[in-house]
Amino acid sequence: MNARNAPSDTPEAWEFQRSCSPPFSEGLGVGSSGAGGGGLSIFTASDGYRFYFRHYPAAGVPRARLVFVHGIRSHSGWYRRSCQALAAAGHEVYFLDRRGAGLNTAHRGDSPSFRRLIDDVAEFVQHLRAEHAWLPVFVCGISWGGKLAVGLPYRKPHLVDGLVLLCPGLAPKVAPPLPQRARIAVARVFRPWKFFPVPLNEPELFTAAPEWRHFVDTEPHGLRRVTARFLFGSFSLDLYLRRAARRVTVPALLALAEHDRVIDNARTAAFVARFPGPSETVTYPDAHHTLEFERAGHPWIGDVVRWVEKQL
Repeated sequence: MNARNAPSDTPEAWEFQRSCSPPFSEGLGVGSSGAGGGGLSIFTASDGYRFYFRHYPAAGVPRARLVFVHGIRSHSGWYRRSCQALAAAGHEVYFLDRRGAGLNTAHRGDSPSFRRLIDDVAEFVQHLRAEHAWLPVFVCGISWGGKLAVGLPYRKPHLVDGLVLLCPGLAPKVAPPLPQRARIAVARVFRPWKFFPVPLNEPELFTAAPEWRHFVDTEPHGLRRVTARFLFGSFSLDLYLRRAARRVTVPALLALAEHDRVIDNARTAAFVARFPGPSETVTYPDAHHTLEFERAGHPWIGDVVRWVEKQL
């Protein structure tokens, strides 16, 4: 892998992806040379799409690789604190910006299909495994990204060693209203690239902390609109996951927040209980949907570290 430099988390850095060579290009600036890591790099998928990811190198000899997939609205830049802590605990941490989201400006808010999104994660993991293949890989799905994580063992069996599901969107409380769903269905046929608002545009759905609500409301890279094709793909993914649940034989950790306004905790726990593989569920009292925005020192990060250690 050859290092190349780009300015930072700026629009200029977004355009830099056009000149990078596949499959990995490293060292795109932010945090790449400082303590804690989080430097931006680019991965090229098999269909030619180039998307950003952040890498947080492990402190000391790596014990495992953690590959994170974010939710429908968020991106890798929301989760630096936890990624730094997990890397400090001895794990290589990679956080992907989903195609069309975060710093990825090409085909903003769109995807050819949910299978393509799962394949993006699978191809990334396959390229990681090309080096140091003995290192265990755990895919960590946050909110909507939990759907991709659960679909992965069904689409690509034996690729990962476990799943960490952080308030995953397997049984959502929030959905587009019925009239809008009808418009989405029509647009999917006649105008698949028509945009609709993400049904998670209220900051209070993510957190009770005023400073983090302000962050969600004002940070520039969060996704606020997606195409009819993307939303229809999300509905189709829900149906796919009914079959996929029976193929999750790897260990899974499910983390839930007591006051989650985005997902239904009881239905989510029941969904994960259908996995044939071993699973563990932890519910955090007084917590809200985005665990990243809980107070510093909240136990969820330590619980993830301990659970991963038990699988090694």
